[in-house]
Amino acid sequence: MHELGVVFHIIDDLEKVGKENDVEKIHSVTLQLGEVSGVVPKLLTDAWNWAAKKNELVDGAELIIENLPAVTYCEECGCEYETVAHGKICPNCGSERTYLLRGNEFLIKEITAT
Repeated sequence: MHELGVVFHIIDDLEKVGKENDVEKIHSVTLQLGEVSGVVPKLLTDAWNWAAKKNELVDGAELIIENLPAVTYCEECGCEYETVAHGKICPNCGSERTYLLRGNEFLIKEITAT
C-alpha cells in the first residue's frame, strides 16, 4: 500500500510548513486528488487516520479530499473528453493523438491551523 508512504510525505511537508509559520496544531488538510493520480482515496484516508495519531502536529486533523476529474485533449479535433470513460482514443474523431490535461494532480490545497 503506497498510500502510507504518500501520507508520510504529506506529514513531512506539513511539518515543514508548520515550522516556517510557527504552527502549533493542524486541524484539517485539504488535498486535491486527480482521478488518475494512482492514489486510492479510501486507502489514503485509512493511512492518514493511522499515521496522524502518531504525530502531535496533525493528531486529530481531518483529511478532506477533493476529487478532480481526469480530462484528455485531442490534438486532432480539439475535443476535450472524460479520460476514464474513453481512455487514450478520442471519442469524437478516433484519434490517438491525445494527452492528459488534468486529473493526475496530488496537491495540498489548504491547511487550517493554529
